[in-house]
Amino acid sequence: MTASTHFFLRRVAATLAGLALAGSAMAQAFPTKPVTLMVPYPAGGPSDSVARSLNNTLGKHLGQSVVVENLGGATGGIAAQKVLAAPSDGYMVFQGSPNELILSPLANLAVKFKSEDFRLVQMIESTHIALVTRPDLPANNADELLAYARKQAAAGKPITYASVGPGSFYHLLGEHLSKVTGIPMVHVPYKGAAPANQDLLGSRVDIFLAPYGKNYEEFHKQGKLKVLAMLNRERMEGVKEYPAISESQSLKDFTFNTWSGLFVKKDTPEPVVQALHKAMSETLGDAQVRANLEANSRVPAKPQSLAAVSKVYTDGTAQYRAIAKSIDLKPQ
Repeated sequence: MTASTHFFLRRVAATLAGLALAGSAMAQAFPTKPVTLMVPYPAGGPSDSVARSLNNTLGKHLGQSVVVENLGGATGGIAAQKVLAAPSDGYMVFQGSPNELILSPLANLAVKFKSEDFRLVQMIESTHIALVTRPDLPANNADELLAYARKQAAAGKPITYASVGPGSFYHLLGEHLSKVTGIPMVHVPYKGAAPANQDLLGSRVDIFLAPYGKNYEEFHKQGKLKVLAMLNRERMEGVKEYPAISESQSLKDFTFNTWSGLFVKKDTPEPVVQALHKAMSETLGDAQVRANLEANSRVPAKPQSLAAVSKVYTDGTAQYRAIAKSIDLKPQ
């Protein structure tokens, strides 16, 4: 080995060691200021409730406060793009789901990012999907709803279904319901679950395939709306009072749920990602956080490795793109 080669190798080794030390220092330093948790829907909705169930505990494990910011619109795309426009330093993280990060880019021409622009740091929860109707809709189960919808469509007055925006998971569910039953239905998009629920309570929209929250339980008991079924294969803990969709005659296989997780920009430094992953994993182990999520009818996630959650996101991207293709979803 020549002297110049030996010198070059020593320089490379020193550089790599320096990078390792810098990464370690970055992990130890992060965060040195408050972290923003971006929620892509207005305050008061189900996603906001999830964020406020865990932000204080996440802040405790990070050693800095975690501030919730709400920004609705474009099926979560506006909030996602704001995160992408921020520095890749982990100080603005995204509470997202397939709804905003996989489906929104497929449906909205204004959304310019790809699913691959984000990285999943840790799962947060999975969510039951409820088949909810306006209070005065003349149906008390899924089969009666379809009979009513078929009658209305034949009369040229198709029923309406709410979603949280074009290309959202709930839009796809509505389109998929229309397709598998052969019953025309009209899509009514909103900027979030909260305004959709307002119109449902006011009987201005007929149905909502919605993320289930405890508010529905109260509204159902008070007769302000109807929860006809949960899109589950069987009655599950926390929502056993409602029929599983598999108990219907017409929609036995119409079973779906969704999930949310903590995301960062894909080029966020690895030490920062690891720090966020560790803090979120510890947060999920907190009994009060789990109780808060369960109180909102969420199923708290079990902490997984970064490799495992990366596979969840990759597999989910493929699955939801396939559903979008099956209903011929076009960006508009």
